Amino acid sequence: MLVYTIRRLFSLIPVLIVISLITFLLMHSVPGSPFDQEDKPLPPETRRNLEAYYHLDEPLHRQYLRYMWNAVRGDLGPSYMQRNRSVNEIIVDHFHISFKLGMLALGIAVAIGLPIGIISALKQNTGWDYVAMFFAIAGVSVPAMTLGPLLIWGFALQLGLLPVARWGTWQQAIMPAVTLGIGHAAIIARLTRASMLQVIREDFIRTARSKGVPERTVMVKHALRNALIPVVTVLGPLFAALITGSMVVEQIFAIPGLGRYFVDSVSARDYPVIMGTTLLFAALLVISNLIVDISYSWIDPRIRLDES
Repeated sequence: MLVYTIRRLFSLIPVLIVISLITFLLMHSVPGSPFDQEDKPLPPETRRNLEAYYHLDEPLHRQYLRYMWNAVRGDLGPSYMQRNRSVNEIIVDHFHISFKLGMLALGIAVAIGLPIGIISALKQNTGWDYVAMFFAIAGVSVPAMTLGPLLIWGFALQLGLLPVARWGTWQQAIMPAVTLGIGHAAIIARLTRASMLQVIREDFIRTARSKGVPERTVMVKHALRNALIPVVTVLGPLFAALITGSMVVEQIFAIPGLGRYFVDSVSARDYPVIMGTTLLFAALLVISNLIVDISYSWIDPRIRLDES
């Protein structure tokens, strides 16, 4: 296990290098400069001075090597939009908000989707199954940009039960977390149902029942544990998607998370913020997938990661 974990962590290095190179080239392929201002254009001399100060007048390969050398040392550079703040400060100040929102949404997705999927599989072709699948289809079909305003209109403006927006109290976290998590709960429900239906038809389930094992034990210890492997597989990318996918939700509910800065940095061509957040999200995705792979050996002891 330790050897496998170390090997996977070292594999993170080339992945981040490739992602950083692609992101860097895509950023600089977009016409324009970070200092282009439509409302009040800068004088040419001022613009040249700014580009020289941030080394944007150098060849692309030198800019990339300079950035990566600083990033390896923990310096992600200054923000072009907020020149009194560095990318490190922006990440430290705002990433924990996006992380908390993503974790709450993931908890809601698992807490809702997993039971619904299990009940739907055990009650196949009954009213419970039809209601559960209706929820799953509705959850996947309604995007966050539609669900969020509907929740604001219903629970905040009409009923007055929850705050409209912002972040800081548990009441303010309810609607954003539900908006972000409900669609993924539907995905987990459908995947759990399909996996459970496949497992409960296996020979070892019939063998356990023929030996007189209680139905609850058969479902929990044998069926559910094996059915969780496909579900756990998607939880890694799902976790990263919830963290990075909070950008739209943060805009809707005026949450000062890192996602809003990433969206603003793209439109403003704030290269250091784009690079820093992209590398952060890429590292999160790789690490979350590593945690999922390690959890396989806990779910199914027959899996040996060191041998893979």
